[in-house]
Amino acid sequence: MNGGNCANCANNANFAWQNQDRMDEQQARSLRNISIISFVVVELTEYLDTHPCDQDALSYFGYYNRMLNQMTAEYAAKYTPLTIASAEACSKEWKWGLTPLPWERRCD
Repeated sequence: MNGGNCANCANNANFAWQNQDRMDEQQARSLRNISIISFVVVELTEYLDTHPCDQDALSYFGYYNRMLNQMTAEYAAKYTPLTIASAEACSKEWKWGLTPLPWERRCD
């Protein structure tokens, strides 16, 4: 494992934190859509806890869970990872530690 020779990491981290209030419209819309679909997945999970054989609910869960995974992966690739599961090591930097967490951004 490389000891981590990233001369720009500190600069990148400072840039990310200084610009945390500048989420563009598309990024904000993407984050909102992820929140909506995430809510649907959680609600379906809770429903399935009490109705484990409901085939329609299982189908909806599969559909929305795949959608959430795709949206989360696209968001991570374009902006920053939202969960540790969507964070991937990059040869240049570990983005998970360089950007503000979603709840640390400014709310408008």
